[in-house]
Amino acid sequence: MNFLSKLLQGISFVPSIVNAVEGLFGKKSGSQKKDAALTFITAALSLGEALSDKQVVDEEKFKGGLSKVIDGVVDCLNASVWAKSSS
Repeated sequence: MNFLSKLLQGISFVPSIVNAVEGLFGKKSGSQKKDAALTFITAALSLGEALSDKQVVDEEKFKGGLSKVIDGVVDCLNASVWAKSSS
């Protein structure tokens, strides 16, 4: 599978991963939950493999981008009915 399609597939899982992390780590801080979500997503994308294949050339920038995606998903979920039903 080419990396772009793998990346898009991985990003499609972000809302469910964020929801699962919230359920598992609900009492933890936002940054701890974000770190956990980032860990799950990078594992799902096989980031180590992508780095060794040189498909990702700047790991920190890549993780920064994923971090922004997670922030966006959290903003969307917090602004939705989802946030109201989990209270």
